[in-house]
Amino acid sequence: MPTRIVLAMDVSRTEYGIIPNRTRDYDSSQEENETVTSQLRFSVLVLPNVPWPELLRRCREVEELGFDAVGLADHLVDWAGNKGPWFELWTQVAAIAQATTRIRLTTLVAQIPLRNPAHFALQALTADHISGGRLDVGLGTGLVIDPSYRMMGIENWSPKERVARFGEYVEIVDRLLSQEETTFKGRFYQVDGAALGPRPVQSPRPPIMIAAMGPVMLGHTARHADIWNSISFAKTFEAQLEETRGRVATLDARCAAIGRDPATLRRSYLMFDAAARQSGGRVNYYDSEESFTRMVEQVIALGITEIALYYPIADEQKPVFERIARNVLPAMRAAHK
Repeated sequence: MPTRIVLAMDVSRTEYGIIPNRTRDYDSSQEENETVTSQLRFSVLVLPNVPWPELLRRCREVEELGFDAVGLADHLVDWAGNKGPWFELWTQVAAIAQATTRIRLTTLVAQIPLRNPAHFALQALTADHISGGRLDVGLGTGLVIDPSYRMMGIENWSPKERVARFGEYVEIVDRLLSQEETTFKGRFYQVDGAALGPRPVQSPRPPIMIAAMGPVMLGHTARHADIWNSISFAKTFEAQLEETRGRVATLDARCAAIGRDPATLRRSYLMFDAAARQSGGRVNYYDSEESFTRMVEQVIALGITEIALYYPIADEQKPVFERIARNVLPAMRAAHK
């Protein structure tokens, strides 16, 4: 059995599976990888749309309540059009890493149009060291409707071009973080003899999470990711479940097509309430502990092993959020060991 080293924070690579983008044989560690990637985790997306002291307080609260990870968004401004604060991704990661001790920090998710892949890899490497090996590198194509591109004066790629660029982008990030030196010549990106140092705290690199909903992105996920992240914007919870069920099947097929065991891929799902904006920020899964349990159990039944939640906005739902963290989540973890 492979050795698993546990420090103050667990930086064992086996918690997140394998690096699947290069052909490799599955060895005796496969069974352990499958076991650990199936362990249930809970994370909270904390949007940076509040003053910094409050944002930091929320992240510390998420850690104190026992969640496994805090997710941080990546835009120039609030893409939904709300006026107010919005803080930069990697600066947040570094500061929150210094203000916490245990919780993992996830870029949920970083947009590829906003940065060169080599520079992004260096930012991730730096954050991995600042956090003591608590970083999950979440990547996505970004949103065409995001006003950040117009405001920054950069090209707003079509969805098709975003997906095409993504395959090269994530491969460069993977190689730069896991290899001593990288040369890559693609259609969209090139790096020549790039060598980042020091090596990451996590070995061979921080886990890569890919946000994917369509078939091509799910293929990129099967080839490159340690964690798959998804969300459904369908109007009803039942429709969200059905849409996610179809994506799970597609992802499993993409894994099988390249000889990857689907069980080596952690599946993360961000729970979304399409009616929240119209209900003053109230989120349906925070209506009660019973509502939360009923909905989350149905998501878990799809094979999801990481449940991502929005930090509650409605003041009246914050006590429910706290009770869920203290009472419901420990019981759910125990039930799904």
